[in-house]
Amino acid sequence: MPAFPPSVPAGRRSFLALMGGAVLGLAGCAPQTSTAASGKPLGKLPSGAPPPGTKLSVAVRTTQLQLAPSGLKKELRFTVSDWPNLNAGPDIIQGFRAHSIDLAANAGIPPIQAAAIGVGARIVAVQQRNRPAYVFATAPGSSIRKAADFRGRKIGFSQGQAQGVVVLRALKKAGLRNSDVTLVALPSTQFLTALQSGQVDVAPLAEPTLTKYLSQYTKDGARGVHTDVVDLLTVLWAPDEVLVDRAKAAAVRDFIPLWARGQVWAWEHPDRWIERYYVKDQGVTAADGRRIVASLGRPVFTTRWDRAIAWEQETAGLMAAGGFVPRQDVTKLFDRRFERLAADAVPAAYREGS
Repeated sequence: MPAFPPSVPAGRRSFLALMGGAVLGLAGCAPQTSTAASGKPLGKLPSGAPPPGTKLSVAVRTTQLQLAPSGLKKELRFTVSDWPNLNAGPDIIQGFRAHSIDLAANAGIPPIQAAAIGVGARIVAVQQRNRPAYVFATAPGSSIRKAADFRGRKIGFSQGQAQGVVVLRALKKAGLRNSDVTLVALPSTQFLTALQSGQVDVAPLAEPTLTKYLSQYTKDGARGVHTDVVDLLTVLWAPDEVLVDRAKAAAVRDFIPLWARGQVWAWEHPDRWIERYYVKDQGVTAADGRRIVASLGRPVFTTRWDRAIAWEQETAGLMAAGGFVPRQDVTKLFDRRFERLAADAVPAAYREGS
């Protein structure tokens, strides 16, 4: 079965189609009942340093760029065999299935999607964002000014990524049903082309992509439509096969504090981080980098995941109500052995909870 062409509205299997034929083969027999992580017993979290020779493939681009300038690299007690420069949920899930990625950073929705197709993986660290990370960019010449204007319009919709749930939450807040709009199934990497060509009327963009797009198309009538929709979670997650391997689980345990401290370093050293990431890696100006960083707010890590789990359950409910995934209990997606590690690694100013 071929992937949906860009003009086809999103539906239950759109995520699977966007991931390509290998996953579609699995999708044909995916159960339509409640699914979640495999539930395989994980055992007690290992203590002590990872054994010599332990390796992880880590798809966390920001940490890769933070380790050296922050001085944290010397604290890495295992070998990172590869740093895949991937961050889209479908790409990470493919990497998990291919055993080529051991640990990744994503928003909260990819673990829900993975569980829906039987890919066992769990969340091992949580960062909360209390400010909106996405702005709805309009096609050049569009008359859209607010979320209520989305009625009857074509919206770029990437079911397997954070952008997908941002769309669903924005529609709900605006009092619109999914059927009031046309959800166009696209990976987020195609949003810019779809906006430029008028294939969609609006699509959610994050920084620095938003700045790049508006700097080029504002003169042609493109604009950003702001909402108060928050994509609450950034998570680290790993396949079950990694978490039942005691050596790799120990390496994951070691990585989480470095990830959290790297985020804090970036916040406390904005000029160095802007130059290293936004200017050299992402190709925006230093001025735009400063504006973007100021808009993000300080990183926050919680000692308990109750709010994160509740938010994830609500997200899974929105996806299930739209017919995109089976209903599921997301508590099985969180490996609470790791719950306090990120928060305990950072100063109190970046920590929430007791």
